[in-house]
Amino acid sequence: MRREQIEAAVRTQLSYELNCEPEDFLKEETVITLPVLHEKRRMFSDKPYFLQIVTFGKNAVISADESIHPWLRDWVRGRKGFWLFEQQNFYQLEKKLREYGYRMAPTHHMFLPSSEYLDIKTDLKVNWLEQKDIGAYYGREEFPNALCDRFHPERPDVLAVTALDGDKIMGMAGCSADSPDMWQIGIDVSPEYRGKGVAKTLVGLLRDEAFRRGAIPYYGTSLSNIPSWKTALASGFIPAWIETESTVCEEEFR
Repeated sequence: MRREQIEAAVRTQLSYELNCEPEDFLKEETVITLPVLHEKRRMFSDKPYFLQIVTFGKNAVISADESIHPWLRDWVRGRKGFWLFEQQNFYQLEKKLREYGYRMAPTHHMFLPSSEYLDIKTDLKVNWLEQKDIGAYYGREEFPNALCDRFHPERPDVLAVTALDGDKIMGMAGCSADSPDMWQIGIDVSPEYRGKGVAKTLVGLLRDEAFRRGAIPYYGTSLSNIPSWKTALASGFIPAWIETESTVCEEEFR
């Protein structure tokens, strides 16, 4: 797939989740919609988010409960959509959400691949795990990012690759089919093997294999996780969008 095809496919996927049109992400003005639970969404929640917000670096699209729409229209007025994610603006949003019993979750910084295969050559001993093989690794504390905590039929772990030092796993990269077309990659490397290129190699290998199987690999990390950013950039990924959502505000945080 060409880069523009990849980006168009992702905008379509996110349009299901934010109840908008794919082209809304390319507009100059911020778009505010009502929450939905679309059958084609990535299955991260079984309830609509009170508020969800996405930017591709131009405007923002906000899906939110109707009760907060009047305040949101005032909040976005005169502000470019991508600046809404800055701390001083998020502070205002956070204060308002707490009136409704919610707070903002961390921002998720998302990467999409360049369209070329990396065709990585490595001396590492690697082992591929198909979906049927992955269950044996659930519950192991060393793989919190590469694998889900357990089998989730709505977004299953479908493929993983490990690097081995003898019989010891140096690191693992895995991907979950968050939608039929979008496979999210996660990576874990044991502390003693970090800084040796293991993460870059495993993520790159998995990225290429996801492409070969007809999926769009994507990668997410947090704002301050610099090692993860470096892995993404070194593995043929490019920053593409930011998304975040509200979560229930526990009593002690109100």
